[in-house]
Amino acid sequence: MSANAEFDSWSAGQSYEHYMGRWSRKVADDFLPWLAPPRDADWLEVGCGTGALTATVLASAAPRSLLATDPSPDFIAHVQAEITDRRARFDLAKADALPCADNSVDVVTSALVVNFVPDRPAALGEMLRVLRPGGLLSFYVWDYPSGGMGFIDAFWKAAAEVDPAAAELDESTRFPFCTRDGLAALCDETGVDGAEIAAIEIETGFPDFEAFWRPFTLGAGPAPGFCKSLPEDRRAELKSRLAAQLGRDGPVVLSARAWGAKARKPA
Repeated sequence: MSANAEFDSWSAGQSYEHYMGRWSRKVADDFLPWLAPPRDADWLEVGCGTGALTATVLASAAPRSLLATDPSPDFIAHVQAEITDRRARFDLAKADALPCADNSVDVVTSALVVNFVPDRPAALGEMLRVLRPGGLLSFYVWDYPSGGMGFIDAFWKAAAEVDPAAAELDESTRFPFCTRDGLAALCDETGVDGAEIAAIEIETGFPDFEAFWRPFTLGAGPAPGFCKSLPEDRRAELKSRLAAQLGRDGPVVLSARAWGAKARKPA
């Protein structure tokens, strides 16, 4: 495991829900209307996590079938317990080895996952492979480089003041391609022709600072993993710095932006 991936822990489904799942659902709600997928289609989801996009597709896109994959057994177990729709199936799989035949699905999608895939061109190549001619390829990632995930950006800036080594773990450093131009370049490199790139923006709101802070203590995800690893006194210092920045009283509301990409496989 590389040093900057040391805290990429995705094993606790419920903890991840508190940290990121609710915001994943909000961005999924806005992503699908922009995607404008066909009805009665066969779907493949790459990296379903706790099922935020999965549930949204089933509720809003009228799929004929949906195979949701993830490399984490804990996430697969979590989403199977949460989603019982008969149109959905779940399977353990990595993004660069998808369990589908060539030209077998109408829509392949991935939500907030592509940046964590070690070989992104291979993953997009797999997504193209399984698509039928004329099928729709899509994915989206948080805009980390521009501070587009506000509450994570605030955490890492404060963390770097407590421990300068934290700067190397910051997603804005690790994933510089998560921009409009970066996604376009990735698509060009992989042979995803004519990709359309668009911003998807939401707000992340917390009723008070303690509600903002608690997900960072649960260990699921890069920032919470780092936070949980700190000695108690350093963690208290980090909390104090964030509280001074964001305020201890009243709600904490920060913006969030993802970049979405979509393209058709040539017929």
